[in-house]
Amino acid sequence: MILVTGANGQLASLTLQELAERDAPAVGGSRSPGDGQRHLDFDDTATLDLTGVSTLVLVSAGYAEDDQVVARHRAVLEAAVRDGVAHVVYTSLTGAGDHLVFALAHRATEQLVKAGGLGWTILRNGLYAELFGALLTWTSDGLESAFGEGALSAVARADLAAAAAIVASNPTVHAGKTYDLVGEPITVAGIVQRLDAAHRTIALGEYRERLLADGGLLPFQPSMLASIASSVRHGFLSNSSPDLVQLLDRPLTDALTVAADTAAAMRPVAR
Repeated sequence: MILVTGANGQLASLTLQELAERDAPAVGGSRSPGDGQRHLDFDDTATLDLTGVSTLVLVSAGYAEDDQVVARHRAVLEAAVRDGVAHVVYTSLTGAGDHLVFALAHRATEQLVKAGGLGWTILRNGLYAELFGALLTWTSDGLESAFGEGALSAVARADLAAAAAIVASNPTVHAGKTYDLVGEPITVAGIVQRLDAAHRTIALGEYRERLLADGGLLPFQPSMLASIASSVRHGFLSNSSPDLVQLLDRPLTDALTVAADTAAAMRPVAR
């Protein structure tokens, strides 16, 4: 049986849907489990029961500081070894993302996965096209961002979920492999052209000031978001790889359309 962690999250829930469409026996694990899901709380080791699981899809619990993320991942990987899991599929970060401030937890987890003695596959996911669109800000004059003219090899979340399901359904074929799952580079210019909107580039300093002043963000998030903007702006996330197309054996979902649709959905309604 396959178990997918973070089952109520967007990537994990889509992965479970993909597995169901493939008639692959799978269950979701969550700290707030729904019907048919296992209670799995990375912060409570007593809940980390992976009995009967052959393949663990470890969706990164990256919404925290690095030490907490790595501790969570270590705990579930130790449970996987204890309970006889045969293979771990870890959703990591694209190799070009080492300049991002949240890369450390991913690379540390990759080391833990490889050192655990289980079969493993690393899925180095590119940044979501949905995220790219969501990080654009609407103003009365159009859109603003700190991305400048930089390009991002963004990926539709659904494509990454499909790739995870393909690997988890037949893990032995993918054992010991690391895949860099990115799409074709897209830019803010392409998005605003689709939306027929104006765009103003703001300085990274101004962007950071706004993030630091945003009381709704957690302490680690301003630096995380600023690093995404800076990495895109300076050309560090426009890498290419054939891995995702080869895994899916089909054309990728158009990331530009996904990003533009996401931005359009956030546009304030005129009154």
